[in-house]
Amino acid sequence: MSARSLGRGLLAFAATVLAGLALSVPTAGAAPASAAQPFIVGGHDATQTYSFMASMQTTQGEHNCGASLIDKQWLVTAAHCVEGQQPSEFQYRIGTTDRTSGGEVATPDKFVVNPKYDPQNTGDYDIALVHLAKPVQAQPIKIAGTSPQPGTDVREIGWGLTCPVRGCGEPPQKLQELDTKVVDGKQCTSQESPFDPDRELCMDNHGGQASACYGDSGGPAVVHDGNGFALVGATSRGQTASCPEKPGIYTNVVAHTDWIKQTLGSSASS
Repeated sequence: MSARSLGRGLLAFAATVLAGLALSVPTAGAAPASAAQPFIVGGHDATQTYSFMASMQTTQGEHNCGASLIDKQWLVTAAHCVEGQQPSEFQYRIGTTDRTSGGEVATPDKFVVNPKYDPQNTGDYDIALVHLAKPVQAQPIKIAGTSPQPGTDVREIGWGLTCPVRGCGEPPQKLQELDTKVVDGKQCTSQESPFDPDRELCMDNHGGQASACYGDSGGPAVVHDGNGFALVGATSRGQTASCPEKPGIYTNVVAHTDWIKQTLGSSASS
């Protein structure tokens, strides 16, 4: 099967099996409540609390996508997580390793999808910003100053099933992390899954053993920066039905820094 957006809500696990959603090109917005999907395969429990890590949830607390806090009142995520969705139907739990408790719960009041995002086109410009109704206490992560090159060590973070295909198990409550590398974009290029080296990152899959997966969409890829981390990517999509089979594709957040700054600046001035 061909590539598809990785992020679709972790809602109603049993219904997912019945739904049998295909891994084709991304569809508009996040999936309905029946689309439970996995996040990181081959990772392990988070070794620390990431103050910037956010879980996009329904107002009933069911996980849908990941996001990263980049400002006290702004998150960055994948466009397909929020395109066509209403902010009033969601909340964000920020700064915890347990998707069901801890951290802060914040209410969004605006979704800003990159204007060049086309849900009919596989993945390109798959980035969006989320404005929160009130500032949070959690510490944001800064966006890296330069795009990571092939060979750069990165860490992928997210919640979800730890097995590679739809309906293969229950999602964990504990946040998962995976250390991997950026690889040459040629490994992410195919007719089924077009890849833009200027705006996307290709992530190593540990020889077919480990990868971000469905539902991890919007969640961060980070690099070490001093004693902390800097944000470089947001999970976008995979290339096959079995997530670790091929390298995964992330939106290059660094490449969209100008748009992010303009959006935040326009909001402040208005």
